[in-house]
Amino acid sequence: MSDTPKSTASPVSADAIIFQPKPAKAPPSETVGPIHWMRENLFYSWLSTAITLIGLYFIYTTVTGLYHWGVADAVWEASSRRECLDQSPHGACWAGISAWYNSIIYGRYPDEEQWRINLAFGLLIFWMLPIWLEKVQARAWFGISAVLIFPFLAGYLFAGGARGWFMQFALLGAIATLICNWLHAVLCVLTGNGLPKTAVALLGMTNKPDRLHKYALATVVVVIFAIVYAFFGSWEPVQVKTNLWGGLFLTFVIAGIGITVSLPMGILLALARRSELPAVKVLAVSFIELVRSVPLITVLFMAVTMVPLFLPQGVELNKLVQAIVGVCLFFSAYMAETVRGGLQVVAVGQTEAAKSLGLGYWRTMYLVVLPQALKAMIPNIVSNFIALFKDTTLVSIIGLYDMLLMLKAIGRNSSWIGLHHEPLIFGAAIYFIICFAMSKYSQHLENVVGGGASNKR
Repeated sequence: MSDTPKSTASPVSADAIIFQPKPAKAPPSETVGPIHWMRENLFYSWLSTAITLIGLYFIYTTVTGLYHWGVADAVWEASSRRECLDQSPHGACWAGISAWYNSIIYGRYPDEEQWRINLAFGLLIFWMLPIWLEKVQARAWFGISAVLIFPFLAGYLFAGGARGWFMQFALLGAIATLICNWLHAVLCVLTGNGLPKTAVALLGMTNKPDRLHKYALATVVVVIFAIVYAFFGSWEPVQVKTNLWGGLFLTFVIAGIGITVSLPMGILLALARRSELPAVKVLAVSFIELVRSVPLITVLFMAVTMVPLFLPQGVELNKLVQAIVGVCLFFSAYMAETVRGGLQVVAVGQTEAAKSLGLGYWRTMYLVVLPQALKAMIPNIVSNFIALFKDTTLVSIIGLYDMLLMLKAIGRNSSWIGLHHEPLIFGAAIYFIICFAMSKYSQHLENVVGGGASNKR
């Protein structure tokens, strides 16, 4: 038996010194914090100090001047601009905004019917709310139905009047869809099973083949549609012509329809421009380049003044519809180029890999290429949406009373003549809030889709 070698290391004595690092000291106060930042960025030389002091002086005078004009010396209650000037000749006259607030928001829409506008926008929020509930299944359907079905409900609430068989079916179908959506959402939250599975269990078709389960859901939908028809089949609100629509309401209508239509239409145009079919590619390129080569105001004038000249005598088109069509076509061309840029970002190997798996063209685009392309183009897409929202002010040139034209109308009123600055400042604040909210949501969407911190700005 061999002897094992003994360790020559001596045991650590009780009196051995053990290294214990001391906690790090805080950095000197002059190298961190706001004072250091000011020294490094604002007061690092005599020239920067002078420029900083001059800038602070201008900021101080501007802020104090705006405060005295817009708050301290402002008039909040008055019946005319003359009364505002008598109370405070050097202050803002916000009383004119208060007196015209209803017109700024709703335009010339009848006061007694404005509840329909509020109801439509409330229903849109109510329609989309289940998307943010975690337990709800098939949440994509809520967004798709809001784009394809909800406009019929909102459009009839806005316009009212008699409806033909198509509008009757579309309106009642939209109300039935809203009810079915919320039944599905509530069942998902309470039981974990959506409306399709609940309908199958309710009609005792659990043991039936899966291909027959769709009939259970169809039966429930038909029953709900019949109930909706019984309650709303004869409902007919007063007709409000589109020439009375205006204000921020009209801005939202044009921008909402333009955003909803321009994105899918832009995707189709971008795919058509990359198509291998010569006729499809030539038509797409011709449309995109023709529309992008002219300003929006030209498109609007063409739609409103020139198009009726080519129609048969007696045929009249709705000016609002013509303007919306012009806006949709114009921004679809710009959106097509944005999407095409995203398509070029996706590597060719992605398409080749999809083809090797047996995916067809449309499934490759839907499942592989477009998700990556749209994800890469989120900032550009939202920038187009913001530009569309701001460019809706151009419809005022063709006689539509959007919010900008209503704001200008305040200064032309006999009681508020000369009141120009306050309405435009108020309108600028509204546009800034809405566009800033869209921009922040774009950044949030980038972080969510892109995986978090890597996309943060």
